[in-house]
Amino acid sequence: MIILGLAGNSIQLVPDGTLFLHIAIIVFMIYVLNATLFRPVNRVLAERERRTRGGTGEAQDILQRVANSMNRYERSLRDARTEGYRLLEQERAKALLERQNQITSLRAEIEASTEEQKRLLRTQSEQARTSLEEDARRIASDISRQILNRPSHDFTTTGVR
Repeated sequence: MIILGLAGNSIQLVPDGTLFLHIAIIVFMIYVLNATLFRPVNRVLAERERRTRGGTGEAQDILQRVANSMNRYERSLRDARTEGYRLLEQERAKALLERQNQITSLRAEIEASTEEQKRLLRTQSEQARTSLEEDARRIASDISRQILNRPSHDFTTTGVR
């Protein structure tokens, strides 16, 4: 090649056989560079890209799973709060009903006790009235006996007032 290049100082406008030699050398160099440099570098770049995209894709998958888990957690938390509020309201209603029943029961007891006390007071009042009438007749009899100095009529037996 060097010999052919030094053979002449003239410029040739028509291609000669060296053109095929140059094309063969370029193809051979492309094959050698491809085998030794481009394919290994391309493999390393492809692996790096795969890892980067794979890592990014994996990270996006993880983020998606975390977002789904958070949504499920928030939904279950809302459901639990709703259930808690429902149970709380149910217990409050039950307590109010129980309280109302106790108030009704106490009112009935108080009413019954009041009626019993009224009956007892009427009975005691009648007994006191009877006792006072007997005492009044006895005292009237004692007074009339002392004033008249004689035995008086027994007012307790005659029923005169």
